Amino acid sequence: MPRQGNIQTKQGFLAKVDTYFEITKRGSNYSREIRGGLATFFAMSYIVVLNPLILSGADANGDELGGARVAAVTALVAGVLTIVMGAWAKYPFALATGLGVNAFVAVTVASNPGLTWPDVMGLVVLSGVTMLILVLTGFRTAVFKAVPASLKTAIVVGIGMFIALIGLVNAGFVRRVPDVAGTTVPVGLGFDGKLMGWPTLVFIFGLVLTMVLVVRKVKGAILIGIVAATVFALIVEAVAQPGSQGAGVPTGWSLVTPSLPDWSAPDLSLIGQVSIFGAFSELGVTAASLLAFAILLSIFFDAMGTMVGLANEAGLTDKEGNIPLVDRVLLVDAAGAIAGGGASVSSSQIYVESGAGIGEGARTGLASIVTGLLFVVAMFFTPLIYLVPFEAVAPALVVVGFMMVAQVGRIDWSDWGVALPAFLTFTLMPFTYSIANGLGAGFIAYVIIRAVQGRTKDVHPLMWAVAGAFVIFFGIGPIEQLLGVS
Repeated sequence: MPRQGNIQTKQGFLAKVDTYFEITKRGSNYSREIRGGLATFFAMSYIVVLNPLILSGADANGDELGGARVAAVTALVAGVLTIVMGAWAKYPFALATGLGVNAFVAVTVASNPGLTWPDVMGLVVLSGVTMLILVLTGFRTAVFKAVPASLKTAIVVGIGMFIALIGLVNAGFVRRVPDVAGTTVPVGLGFDGKLMGWPTLVFIFGLVLTMVLVVRKVKGAILIGIVAATVFALIVEAVAQPGSQGAGVPTGWSLVTPSLPDWSAPDLSLIGQVSIFGAFSELGVTAASLLAFAILLSIFFDAMGTMVGLANEAGLTDKEGNIPLVDRVLLVDAAGAIAGGGASVSSSQIYVESGAGIGEGARTGLASIVTGLLFVVAMFFTPLIYLVPFEAVAPALVVVGFMMVAQVGRIDWSDWGVALPAFLTFTLMPFTYSIANGLGAGFIAYVIIRAVQGRTKDVHPLMWAVAGAFVIFFGIGPIEQLLGVS
């Protein structure tokens, strides 16, 4: 009898979890959520390695953040925020330090001799607080709802192309052509049009396997592809030892050299090392405000675009293309900017690589909790992220990119007023390596074309405001020069 009671209690607990996360209601199950959480972690864990490299420079005082400290705090912040996203917002969206924002932060430190790391991180925190206010006042949600349906679809397509490009570049399958005399193309296939190196073979193996499994509709296809490619990578590293690109071997591993993890105590001393108004004291109100504005627009629209794309791919939007309980998602994202700046690892935001988990079947916040817990574990076993190289994860991103691009048919191509802006949106995202740039170009083109067509009544007032903000965003360089604050 006690055993029967234990079984009933367990079933009752699982039923409550199912109800809370709406697992069955969203057409998922525990297996899919766990596999999705694993896939997302493996797809984005590289940020724990990459972020310390991006934020490696010295500030005005000659101080550096320190690679080990940045790695530990990056993992901690990503883990906590992703768990909150899953447990409270209940969506399969994982968060970590945003690529693009962290690069902008690093360049800001390097290009402004008077700024320290705490000063710049203070600007990130202020941007996050501003974004939090915009969410609480309903402005951010209103902007999301003001975007036309075809542009929302273009965002999905653009993110799909962006994810695929990230996968191809990370794997070394597509590489930037050196800037030399006579160069006619910016990127090319491998080296001089040739595929070379063991890591590239790992990617090809993973891509072929993943495609076959997906076409055959094998459960866990994407995760199986990642695991199989990782095992192959470990064998390749043990036998061939191809080296790494960071060590000057062009045909080596792109960033992560696969190896087994070990334990290390995390150094979390960066948390709280922030000067909220330090940049204003050093640069003045105008210059500091322009920097904060650039950070705000980037994290504001990167997150919105990513959220729209992922929710559409997961089938979690309503008939109007809106996301239920979107305020919760946006609040967690705003908190990510505050937490990331406050911990000196730059703004954290929703990751496009969450699409790997969605492609694996994740539909609820339970998958995010799995991903978040793995990041927390990675904080203690930071080398854990060295287990899976980019080349093993890249095939999943390419396949997920295909799934998202397949929605391009939902764009109304007969209406050039939305078709042209949609085209700019989904092409500029991958071509400029920025979601915000694609959104900005699309929004500006939309209001201009509608005005030329004499259909200004079709443009939501907020779209005019957002387009105007993007004009400032794209012109921030000339504006700084005009004001003499560059």
